[in-house]
Amino acid sequence: MIREYKTIHEIASPLVLVRQVEGVTYDELGEIELPNGEKRRCKVLEVDGDTAVVQLFEDAGGINLAESKVRFLGHGLELAVSEDMLGRVFDGMGNPIDGGPEILAEAYRDINGLPMNPAARAYPAEFIQTGISTIDGLNTLVRGQKLPIFSGSGLPHAALAAQIARQARVLGSDSNFAVVFAAIGITFEESEYFIQEFRRTGAIDRAVIFTNLANDPAVERIATPRMALTAAEYLAFEKDMHVLVILTDITNYAEALREISAAKKEVPGRRGYPGYLYTDLATIYERAGRRIGKEGSITLIPILTMPEDDITHPIPDLTGYITEGQIILSRDLHRKGIVPPVDVLPSLSRLKDKGIGEGKTREDHAGTMNQLFAAYASGVDSRELMTILGESALSETDKLFAKFADEFENRYVNQGNDKNRSIEETLDLGWELLSILPRSELKRVTPEHIEKYMKK
Repeated sequence: MIREYKTIHEIASPLVLVRQVEGVTYDELGEIELPNGEKRRCKVLEVDGDTAVVQLFEDAGGINLAESKVRFLGHGLELAVSEDMLGRVFDGMGNPIDGGPEILAEAYRDINGLPMNPAARAYPAEFIQTGISTIDGLNTLVRGQKLPIFSGSGLPHAALAAQIARQARVLGSDSNFAVVFAAIGITFEESEYFIQEFRRTGAIDRAVIFTNLANDPAVERIATPRMALTAAEYLAFEKDMHVLVILTDITNYAEALREISAAKKEVPGRRGYPGYLYTDLATIYERAGRRIGKEGSITLIPILTMPEDDITHPIPDLTGYITEGQIILSRDLHRKGIVPPVDVLPSLSRLKDKGIGEGKTREDHAGTMNQLFAAYASGVDSRELMTILGESALSETDKLFAKFADEFENRYVNQGNDKNRSIEETLDLGWELLSILPRSELKRVTPEHIEKYMKK
């Protein structure tokens, strides 16, 4: 039921206080009509008795307290969903911005979605190939997983996000794979980069793109990831598609949440972020997964920039609690010119062992993964010793480990943004690098696999 009021009491942009309201609910959509007939969208942030606090999507200029009318629409923000969304570009509120026609909706969905019953979740167990060796080989992404990328300001996470979006696929089911990409609070140049990359490679045909720019209202920034996940839920659970959702940048989302919290005069938590930041992030991340009895799935890669490269900052810290691992980008590797600069040792995929092995990737995957981790860690230690004590202080084996670490970074990690490696190529490259080391040091791979896969 639509209700209309002329009881605007106070305006403190972007918030508007409306008195003497009835039946208005949290998150309800509304519009303010100015005396000249112009309409401004808003949504309810808080209800206290007969008083509602609403937040404007646009600026408050020109709103007259006595003459302007507030109309509550009886529902929250909704997204028009249809398979026609594939190949289209939308703004952060779900409006097409690519010059194409409006979406002919099959249904309208509340962007807040519904929580997935834990008992209805199917365990993630299928390998997703991203074409990036440091992820596929060492921190494997599994269908239905939540695997964030932790970056720093100025690191090339945008290029990595675009690379994953255009290369990722579930082996054996190409035609049923889609990417939902949401850019949150980015610059116009970044937005154009993503859209042009998708178009250049043809990946846009299987993608749905939402872009929220830095100069858009903070309340729109809150809606954008939910728009993306609503589209993903429709494609996954009603159209049986394997959907990869990439959200960048979650830090901009959290900053918008802090801005709105401060405007509402809420008591701040750590570093000024609202105390409910953990709960709010969970309402986004936990929409990913697989459902029992459903063919489709949602796999989520949120990307966030860590302020001052601080992994203990509230945003990466809380994200790490909710998700199943993290891929960390290294500033040191970036300075060396390594692309993508994935820091292998602190990175982790907690579900990597569920999506690898015979019938999924290859029988030698687990062994080579463990051996490469161990050898690279030893090689990094050997390089540090060489820096402190000099090369002459190292044993011949230590020198080989140091050489391995250099080759590993230059050939395995440094694959560039245009190279798409199959899992077989990644595993074969791993064996090629392990051949640098004496066989007596290869203690995490079986002799049978050494004989079968290591080139003589």
